[in-house]
Amino acid sequence: MLNHEIFKPIFLFSLGAPEIILIILVILILFGAKKIPEMMQGFGKGIKEFKKATKDIESEITNTGNTEDKKTS
Repeated sequence: MLNHEIFKPIFLFSLGAPEIILIILVILILFGAKKIPEMMQGFGKGIKEFKKATKDIESEITNTGNTEDKKTS
């Protein structure tokens, strides 16, 4: 019998303050203080584009459903 406990990602819920500080320090060392704001700006633009695309798809699906309803009426 398989033990499903093995497949659970334990590390996702065990991040404390020391681990988070260590991760931030490693990022600072790898990328430097000047590069991080540029990366975050690009990340923000990516999220904005993703949200816009999601809204466009939702509106397209809604409009397609409304158009098909009008054609069958």
